[in-house]
Amino acid sequence: MSSSVLILIARILLSFIFILSGFGKLADPAATAGMITGAGLPAATALAYLAGVFELVAGLAVLVGFQTKIVGWALAAFCVFTGVVFHGGTVAVPGWPEGALGWINTLNQIMLMKNVTLAGAYILLATVGAGSISIDARRA
Repeated sequence: MSSSVLILIARILLSFIFILSGFGKLADPAATAGMITGAGLPAATALAYLAGVFELVAGLAVLVGFQTKIVGWALAAFCVFTGVVFHGGTVAVPGWPEGALGWINTLNQIMLMKNVTLAGAYILLATVGAGSISIDARRA
C-alpha cells in the first residue's frame, strides 16, 4: 500500500474523534460547560461552543487534508492543553464512594495518556503533511 493511502487512512482515523466530539459539543454543550466550570475557567458555555466549533472544523480539515500542517500543530496544542487542564489531576466527587473515585481517577489518567498520544500523532501529521490525496496536494 502506498504511503499516500496510508496517510489518508491515518487522517480519516485521526479526524473521527474531533468531528464527533465537536458535533456533540455543539448539539449539547452542557456537559462540556460543566467540565470547563469545574476547571475554574470563565464563560463556560461560550467556551464549550468555541471548543465544539474548533474541534468540528479542525477534524474536517484533517479529514480532507486542508491546511494540515497548521491544523496538526493546533490540534497537538489543544490535546496537550485539554489533557493537562481537564485530566491532569485527581477527581474528587463529593459523596461518591472511594471505589468509584478510584475508577474515575484511573479513567482520568487514561484520558490524559490518550490526549498526549493524540498530540504526538498530530505533531507527526503536521510534520509529514496530508499526503498526495488531499486538498493541500491539489493546491500545491
